[in-house]
Amino acid sequence: MDLYENMFQRTELLLGKSFMIKAAQKRVILFGIGGVGSWCAESLIRSGIQHLTIVDSDRVSVSNINRQLLATTKTIGEIKTEVLKKRLLEINPKAEIAALQEIYSPETNELFGLDTYDFIIDAIDSLSNKVYLIQQATKTDAVFFSSMGAALKMDPTSIRVTEFWKVQGCPLAAALRSRIKKSGGINKKFLCVYSEELLQNKGEEIPIPEKTSFELQPTNDNSKLEDDNWSAKKARINGTTSYMPAMFGMTIAGLVVQEIEKEKDRI
Repeated sequence: MDLYENMFQRTELLLGKSFMIKAAQKRVILFGIGGVGSWCAESLIRSGIQHLTIVDSDRVSVSNINRQLLATTKTIGEIKTEVLKKRLLEINPKAEIAALQEIYSPETNELFGLDTYDFIIDAIDSLSNKVYLIQQATKTDAVFFSSMGAALKMDPTSIRVTEFWKVQGCPLAAALRSRIKKSGGINKKFLCVYSEELLQNKGEEIPIPEKTSFELQPTNDNSKLEDDNWSAKKARINGTTSYMPAMFGMTIAGLVVQEIEKEKDRI
């Protein structure tokens, strides 16, 4: 039995050989590989995507363990993109994984060549950078998908997919729309994964320190290390279940698969 020929036989059985050929040709860039993005990345690779760029500036912290695919007691302190790249290549050694330890922002936008990708996925949680990514991604010909907030939720049946301007009951979507309207709008519509469920934290609020321990441990001159749970850009930290971010991420991966399948049928 040839390992690589049989790796995706169940997917090919369902979707056909032409889908597998198309999936292997697509170029995907994923911004943010935390609770949503890490599971999305793995689902994409297990679905036959072979050209994937993952972007994240953070290192693994102990508080990531409850929800992030790459976070274990053995990976604490390691660079997230490198940990995930290693795992993805263990799944499919033939995949081309570009791991970029960077923050997406107006200052770094030109580094990523957004117009060279077929799919752009937003799973970042910095509000200002998320707004800018949405605006820049919708200027390209790429298919763009975005994740809204997966925190303060526990009902998997409440997860929905809809067009950005139609998202309801999500404070993050409301904040994004307000900023986007004030800063020039967007060029095209796109789909979001979201949930109208909004719970309250029941535990004690976690204080946000002024600095993180990881800020003092750069691996090279260009490193921009920022622990995702202790970012000074966050107004507060909200509670999160293990499975809701994962389901958001897997739903986005499903949207990519469906889009490729529809494209295949149009040819």
